[in-house]
Order: sequence, then structure tokens, then C-alpha cells
Amino acid sequence: MEPIFALVLVVTGVAAGFASGMLGVGGGFIMVPVQIWVLTSLGVEPTMAIRISFGTALAVALPTAVNGAFGHHRRGAVVPRASLFLGVAGFAGAFFGGAVAAVAPGEVLRVAFGLVVIAAAVRMATAPDPRSGGGDEVEGGGRLDGDDVVDGADGGYGGGGGGALSRSDGVYLLLGLPIGFISGLVGIGGGLMMVPVLAMAMGFGIHRAVGTSTAAIILTSSGGVLSYVYHGLAVPGLPPFSLGYVNLLQAALLAGTSIPMAWAGVRAAHRLPADRLRGVFSLVMVYIGLEMMGAFEIFRLLIR
Repeated sequence: MEPIFALVLVVTGVAAGFASGMLGVGGGFIMVPVQIWVLTSLGVEPTMAIRISFGTALAVALPTAVNGAFGHHRRGAVVPRASLFLGVAGFAGAFFGGAVAAVAPGEVLRVAFGLVVIAAAVRMATAPDPRSGGGDEVEGGGRLDGDDVVDGADGGYGGGGGGALSRSDGVYLLLGLPIGFISGLVGIGGGLMMVPVLAMAMGFGIHRAVGTSTAAIILTSSGGVLSYVYHGLAVPGLPPFSLGYVNLLQAALLAGTSIPMAWAGVRAAHRLPADRLRGVFSLVMVYIGLEMMGAFEIFRLLIR
């Protein structure tokens, strides 16, 4: 690999790690477009490049999420039972999503990626921010005091907090399956969908949604990684250092900076006001979604 490509991946890892810690989204929406550009520039067939980018992004999201989740947990922003059930269901869904991605056309995967990113951004930007109350901001590293972190007979998830859906184990499982499927299909950790669902439908405050999503991504990403490795093992023409549809060299370059930067993102998340956090989340996602769908290329053609 040429040094310039390695440098680009290292810098991308910085941005992805910061986004993972700050937004609870795994950073895949930043890594995937850059990886596709690097791989196609190196002569990899475009559809294969997309699949490798998805699988590698999930592989990087896994240790990055572990690091970020630990930071959020120390600040009391992780709801353990919710993250566990979302993650378990997401694991199964992501494995199946990766299997579908292994046979889907490349352009379909690009459009699906863009649509998922934009839909999640619009939902987060336009929906009201229902607070679950009780110290949700976690300012200065303090712990949450709301019902989500109080252990009890029902684990503290008895449907309170003003969300549209009950906070029950069954609901978390039902939500985790489709979120995991989309995660595996488009190579993202699941936070792009999980954060809006937790914040809007479940009544979590934004910081609690980010922390819980980051923890759930650990399991969701694991299911996707296993699927991309398994379904790519017998594929000919993979670039060097590939294990199935996961490129170990790219993963190492990205993870080398994304993992430590996740800590910086966690600290930023607990210092920024919730509305500013939502704004950053939404704007970056819309831009990247449009870019992946080719919207800017169409615009450039129209103005010529």
C-alpha cells in the first residue's frame, strides 16, 4: 500500500474513533466511503471494494466500541440490560445482513448505505428530544439518577421515561434484530439506527442513548464481522492481508487511531449540550449519505 493511502486511513481512524465515542455510532459511516476510495484506487473491483469496506469497518467498530463503552459506563451512561438485549438480537441480525451483502450488487449496497444514514439523520434532527429525566446530562462525569440505571425487580426498565415504546426485554430484542440486519447489510455498527430509536421511541435522553448504543455495538459488530469473514473466505481476487471480506491491514491502520480517539469522543459527548450533539450527528450523516448515493456527482453533471 502506498504511504499516502496509509496516511489517509490513519487520519480517517482519528475521525471515526472520535465520532464513535461522541455519537455512539461506531464510525462506520466515516470509514466506509474512505475505504472504498482507497480500495478502488488500488485496483480492487468496486463491488468487492464495497463488501471489504463494510466488513473492515465493522471489524474496526468492534474494539473502538469496547473502548468507548467503557468510558460511557464509567460516567453511568450505559443501560446494561438494554445494551445486552439489543446486542444479542443485533448479533443474529448482523450475521444475516452480512450474508445478504455478500451476494447483493454493489450499487444496491451503496444506495442502501446512503438511505440508512440519511434516514437516521433526519429522524434525529427533526424529532423532539424526550428526556428520561434525572441527571441525564451526566455533566462533569457524574452518574445518572434516572430510572434507567436503578436496579430493581424489573431491572429499572419498566416502561417509564416518556417514550412511545415500552422498555421491556422483548421490545429490545425485537428492535435489535432489524437494526442488526441493517448493520450487517451496510457495514455499520448499528448506532446510526440505535441512537435515534433509543432517544425518540424509547424516551432515553441523548447521552444515555449514545452510551447504551455504544455498548450494544460490541455484539452487533461481532455478528457482522463473523458473517463477512465467513462469506468471503472462498472468494478469489481479494487484496493482500484479507481474511474473507475483512482487510486486516486497513483494519490495523484505522483501529490504531480510532481506539484511542474514542476516549476523546466520550469526553466531548459529556461536555456538549444535547442539542449540539444531535446537530453534529445529523449534519455529518446527511453529507456522507448523499455522497455515497452519488448525489453530488449528479449535481456536478447538471451544472456543467
